[in-house]
Amino acid sequence: MAAPISPGSPASGSLAPEASGAAAAPREGVARPAPAFGPALERPSGFRGLWRADLTARELYSQGAGIARVLPAAVAVPADADDVSTLVVAARRDGFSLIPRGSGSGMAAGAVGTGVIVDLSRLQRIEAVDVHAQRVRCGPGALRGAVDTAARAVGLRFPVDPSSGAFCTIGGMVAANAAGARTLRFGDTRAWVHGLECVFANGVRAWVRADAPAPEGIPLVRAMLDAVRTAGRTLDAALLSHRGVRKESSGYAIGAAHAVLQRDAQATGEALLTLLAGSEGTLALFTAVELRLVPVAGATATLLATFDSLDRATLAAMAARDAGATACELLDRTFLDVAAQRNTPGIPRGVDAVLIAEVEGEHAAAARDAAILLGRAFTRAGAREVTTASHAGAEKALWSLRHAASPILAQLAPRLRSMQFIEDGCVPPERLPDYVRGVRGALTRADTLGVIFGHAGDAHVHVNPLLDVTRTDWRDRTRALLDEVCDLTARLGGTLAGEHGDGRLRASLLPRVWSSEAMTAFRVLKQAGDPWSVLNHGVKLAVDGDDPLMTLRHDPAAPPLGAIAHDALAAIERDRAWHRFRLHAIDPTL
Repeated sequence: MAAPISPGSPASGSLAPEASGAAAAPREGVARPAPAFGPALERPSGFRGLWRADLTARELYSQGAGIARVLPAAVAVPADADDVSTLVVAARRDGFSLIPRGSGSGMAAGAVGTGVIVDLSRLQRIEAVDVHAQRVRCGPGALRGAVDTAARAVGLRFPVDPSSGAFCTIGGMVAANAAGARTLRFGDTRAWVHGLECVFANGVRAWVRADAPAPEGIPLVRAMLDAVRTAGRTLDAALLSHRGVRKESSGYAIGAAHAVLQRDAQATGEALLTLLAGSEGTLALFTAVELRLVPVAGATATLLATFDSLDRATLAAMAARDAGATACELLDRTFLDVAAQRNTPGIPRGVDAVLIAEVEGEHAAAARDAAILLGRAFTRAGAREVTTASHAGAEKALWSLRHAASPILAQLAPRLRSMQFIEDGCVPPERLPDYVRGVRGALTRADTLGVIFGHAGDAHVHVNPLLDVTRTDWRDRTRALLDEVCDLTARLGGTLAGEHGDGRLRASLLPRVWSSEAMTAFRVLKQAGDPWSVLNHGVKLAVDGDDPLMTLRHDPAAPPLGAIAHDALAAIERDRAWHRFRLHAIDPTL
């Protein structure tokens, strides 16, 4: 039997024989591997998948695309859905926490932790698309790009399209309630989930569907729905959402779930789905997903507009939403300046902001007409110049500016490190100029270079501070910047997580933007759904003492990874191949 450990605490298991020897002692504020090791955390009885407790395997899963590095106790790769149930039962029995993970491409550190990593990436089967119902069922490990390709083969598509779409998993998208550029028209992932096969914290597996009652005979399901009803009945609805914010993946969607029940008290399946999407693996683990689809667009057109002021660009972004644009993306001056320094082709010079927008139509002429109308709206809003493309190659060239961010930022290493710790703020649209100006000012006061870009049509932007980690005061400047931007977001009525989730990164920051009443409702819900704290403990709701800046993988003082893990993770980041199976670095035959 596995040695019992407290949920969310370091494992009391020792290193495997090939990883013997003490880990490097962590310095304050860096990665915190287990400080002591006893007997190895053994494979749970009945588990048939891959189980690894050796140091190299754990190092391979100690980080993802975000800033965190946390050494897990072990790594489990389930063979099937029954295996997931076996793990959950073992976690409850033996007292360890499970951290579900797909590609590990999330930014908020929701897929790392000191418990047991549950790599669901191999549950990736995509079933035949139901053309008549416009739905598809797949495993949580299916890549978003693969699902969309399967749908397009029969004239349909999955319209939620994050920039990580080529390598993120469907399970991860549902868990974080991912969104992306085309949320402007199609909404977030939650809106497209028709069903989830879940393993609840007691190990029971059941389907939850939007068109059926919630599964009966599961006390945890009943307790979660009761928690929703109680919160909805006793709290003002304004306390359970950020009014005016168009994208939200922070906290639990208690308000939205209660609204479903208010509309139809019998719609318990839909209410539970609303709650589970965006719950980041803290209320259930997903073993299958059923998605809604829509027909492919007849034609598209893309516009690029330049502006001399941020306010004019913001006004134009609101016009894009009103005009029915599919997407409207902002490249702020901070992004343009960095791109110009790297001689990136096609970057407009001497402007304050750029918008890249997309429209759709039933056919090419309709798309061109829509582009003309949107271009006129941009001009009325003060655009200096508008460029339109309606052919695939030309459209791709315009969008390449938006997708240039990550390669540009990667080139600035090793001295400057892109650390996404304030990267997901979303505010009411009319406050977007105040937010961007506030972030610019905060970067200046922290004497830190940074780039701002993202989804202007939703007033949701990404911020990538570029920290000079050779400066002795870089951690103080990082913390000051985090504090100032959190205060700014709260003051503007925004959320810290528009589409990436809270993870561990933002869990301790939630009281900055959520009321004490909302935080209590969140804790009551978590207790109802996971009374044993076995499901992603410490995500969304922080453990006492958690600090968002305590596990930074870019910290020069962090204990080094072993050679195999270091080289494998560096290659994954360089190639943006987050979906690459980590254990292949140890044994390609696995």
